[in-house]
Amino acid sequence: MKTIARAAALIVAAALGLLGGHAIAQDEADDGAIITDTHRFQPLADGVYLALYTVPRFFNSNSLVVINDDGVLVVDSHITPNAAKELIAGIGQITDKPITTLVYTHFHYDHAHGTQAFGDVQIIGHEFTHATMAGDPLNEPTFQQWLSGQNRAVPWLEGQIESAETDEQREQLETSLSAAKAHLAHVGGITPVPPDTTLSDRLTLYRGDREIQVIFCGRAHTGGDVVVYLPADKLVYTGDMAFRGPSFLGDGFVDEWPATLMKLKELDVDMYVPGHGPPFTDSERLDIVAAYYRDLWDQVVAVRADGANAGEAFRRVDLTAHADTLGIRQPGADPTAVARIYQLLNERGE
Repeated sequence: MKTIARAAALIVAAALGLLGGHAIAQDEADDGAIITDTHRFQPLADGVYLALYTVPRFFNSNSLVVINDDGVLVVDSHITPNAAKELIAGIGQITDKPITTLVYTHFHYDHAHGTQAFGDVQIIGHEFTHATMAGDPLNEPTFQQWLSGQNRAVPWLEGQIESAETDEQREQLETSLSAAKAHLAHVGGITPVPPDTTLSDRLTLYRGDREIQVIFCGRAHTGGDVVVYLPADKLVYTGDMAFRGPSFLGDGFVDEWPATLMKLKELDVDMYVPGHGPPFTDSERLDIVAAYYRDLWDQVVAVRADGANAGEAFRRVDLTAHADTLGIRQPGADPTAVARIYQLLNERGE
């Protein structure tokens, strides 16, 4: 970025996901999806929906909704209690069955900070997730980094309103500012809730005729990622452990992640449903991403051994060999990912 203003704009876009327009409310889309003011519930299998947050100004995770004989299981609770209330209201438009079970794929704020809105439900997560959320999750570095971006967005928007050249620009900015302040107020009301039921490896639930497996395949995006596997539907919800491309690596176990993805690939699956973005069906994407993680790890280890610090290393890494598969066409790497690899190596004394 060549100017402070453009850099600030990037901060705001990342913090708020600023997009124009408003969510459209209707009963059902042409493809069978249920549309509410805040969500799109995309049917994936009988009684199984991917809940996509459609409020245009805010970052959030997906959720999985599984409607069973006597109740509903939800995977991931969204970013704030307010967003969770909107999710719960949307589920109420699909079924009158109560929500009885919530599963955390991992501890990150956008997946687990809405839980208090669910009330008295069973909450399932990995032992690592319990330890993190029962500790001090509001001071956890990844959450604090995101919150810092949210807080910087407000004064930036106020400055942009003062310098707006047209009434239309000013009105759009004022709408964004109001939304940003409201979102920060919702964030301020978060009380993290740790899981009350934990697993170290695998937990199988039976809800009527439906089998639901909660599986830890290994460390990856965090130390406690789990996937939710529906064997009869050949569908797995992966949270942020598996996308079509690389995930955020700031809390990741980069060298262990490829083996975790290969363990995931052993499941009999026709559809992978990630914690952000649309589902995908090509299991070869797991191989492609695993190869990227291996290459990134090996290159950073080599550059570090050559004496470079983390601030230098991210510029020296060259991942353009993945141009055809992941679209990487410029040398360099994400500084956060490189810093995480340095942290892991330092902790291990390597």
